[in-house]
Amino acid sequence: MIRAVRAVRVLPLLFLPLLLVSCGTEDAGAGADTGSTADTDTGTAGADKGTGSSADPAELAARAGALGIAPEFVYVTEAPGFAVAQQSVGVFGGDGFHAAYFSQKTHAQFELFVDRGTLTAENCPKTQVGQGSGESVACERDGDAWYRKAGGQHEYALPRDGHVIRLVGDANRLDRAVLREAAEATHHPDAAELTALLPPAPEGTATEPVERGDLPPVGDGAPNNEVGASG
Repeated sequence: MIRAVRAVRVLPLLFLPLLLVSCGTEDAGAGADTGSTADTDTGTAGADKGTGSSADPAELAARAGALGIAPEFVYVTEAPGFAVAQQSVGVFGGDGFHAAYFSQKTHAQFELFVDRGTLTAENCPKTQVGQGSGESVACERDGDAWYRKAGGQHEYALPRDGHVIRLVGDANRLDRAVLREAAEATHHPDAAELTALLPPAPEGTATEPVERGDLPPVGDGAPNNEVGASG
């Protein structure tokens, strides 16, 4: 089941326009006025549709891990006229991913969430849309995705192996076709997209467990603090 936000680490949609007017948006591979090349008849999200070389797995793991995000949950998308608001990028829930996309021209916006769980015909009507409204949820199958509506919001949700990608927007300000196209275009970032999307990992960030040199090969693993008779 898709989790709700457990910490105040996601920028509310209502505050994004004010933030973007003062700071501008950063384009992380979702260029303005460039549509996706996904098959619009299937309603499916593509995998690794970036135009450049794939992001280095170690670099992705280091950058995502520094923010507490599972690297496999980092996705980007494309929608005509929309660009990612870089200041919105961060962790969602435990180790999920969040980013918001904003149109300077129309001021419409949508959010991209990725979190652990699944979405089925059984739990779809019971799972909140976006961050929840408490209203009943209408579910409609669209290819391998779900189109869902509740409380003035609508979303496309794409179940993947162990996680769900969700794109959520205001049903009165964002056309379903735009949301669908963005869902179809979701993919793991290529090298250029990753550079623009996530800050560099701090120096010394470990990607592998640190090997302790003072641990004995047998016993309970306690450090050897023996300093000898003179100590």
